[in-house]
Amino acid sequence: MNKTVLFVCTGNTCRSPMAEGILRLKAREKGISLTIRSAGVAAAGGGPISPHARQILQDRGIEDSFQSTPVSEEAVQWAELILTMTMSHKRALIERYPQEADKIFTLKEYTLESDLHQEREKLAAELEIKKALSQEITDSELQQLALLHQGSYDVVDPFGGSLEDYQLCAQDIEQCLDKLLERWSEENQ
Repeated sequence: MNKTVLFVCTGNTCRSPMAEGILRLKAREKGISLTIRSAGVAAAGGGPISPHARQILQDRGIEDSFQSTPVSEEAVQWAELILTMTMSHKRALIERYPQEADKIFTLKEYTLESDLHQEREKLAAELEIKKALSQEITDSELQQLALLHQGSYDVVDPFGGSLEDYQLCAQDIEQCLDKLLERWSEENQ
């Protein structure tokens, strides 16, 4: 298996380079062959990644050099899988490259959808049981169900934030990447 993966965010200075670097490291550690790039829907091109993003990567032993790259038709066609950081990035890519829509997902949508679906189904079943038993359903339970139905698929942008904001973002990304590698490992068994 040698998959080609493109991560996309806004400026290609924070989220997508962190995702690229972390996935490259994790895939190498697991012996999974991947070719990974990142780009931004509004990237200037040639700029450095943010100092906090660089620090996050260095703390994980990732010394790769990154420069911001705008999304290009070549990169979109090259990638077998395109993972965006937000729904707005996904929409922007699909508008620009509608013929490639079947391979464009948000990172969370692609990796966590089944988890969110299971959580929604479990809570809905529990509420149906409460209803059948004439038990009170709290406002909190209804709000929780509504939030699960909304299911935000966005990775929060840490741009301009503290190192802690970047660490939280990297943890969010890393959780998704662990799920992604687990999924691919299962597919190859």
